Amino acid sequence: MPFTLNIAQIATHVLARHSQLLSRDEISNAGFVGFRTPKLSRAMPTPKLTPDQIAEVSSLVAGYISAQRERYAARAHPLSAQQRAAVAAFFSPELLGNTRLLVLQRQRVANPDFYPALRGLGFKNLPDQSAMAAITFCDVVVSHEPFSDALLFHELVHVEQYRQLSIPRFAELYVRGFLNGGSYDAIPLEVNAYTLEGRFRSDPRRVFSVQQEVAKWAAEGHL
Repeated sequence: MPFTLNIAQIATHVLARHSQLLSRDEISNAGFVGFRTPKLSRAMPTPKLTPDQIAEVSSLVAGYISAQRERYAARAHPLSAQQRAAVAAFFSPELLGNTRLLVLQRQRVANPDFYPALRGLGFKNLPDQSAMAAITFCDVVVSHEPFSDALLFHELVHVEQYRQLSIPRFAELYVRGFLNGGSYDAIPLEVNAYTLEGRFRSDPRRVFSVQQEVAKWAAEGHL
């Protein structure tokens, strides 16, 4: 069967950031300590793609990311002085200066129009993008709610990942992470972002370099 656009875009939905706040028991069960993380989605079987199909998916996802960035970039704004001050010790000045933020008002990011086709193929764990807190498209972050320091930090980790990896490589790793783990929660790029966010939440006074941490995870093959 020819590889089609609908199935090729399988991984685009996992670029979204969840908005739920876990209870203390849920946090404990999830293995996280004291910071916001998505409710764990149950891993589901995913298609067994060939290397060529994975490459095609990754290319299409990269194109999707670039298109969404262009769509929202003109409406987005630089970080405020207060936002920069909250995270300046953890990120490079260049990254903070180049990132743009957009908080949507009275509108939500719609689910992709290919969701019905994916559900028809047996995918049952597609997230509702309208319920997500924020979505990062390279250096443009689109949010459904005002940015808390923790939410901003998490999304800036993704911006740093994009900066080091490039959009094509980020897309490839996101695709492979989802296909290997079967859920948003298993994607190593998200594990990295939530882990670093957790360190920030636990003690914002304990400064570390997100740039160095992302580079370390990448060098060790954990992304």
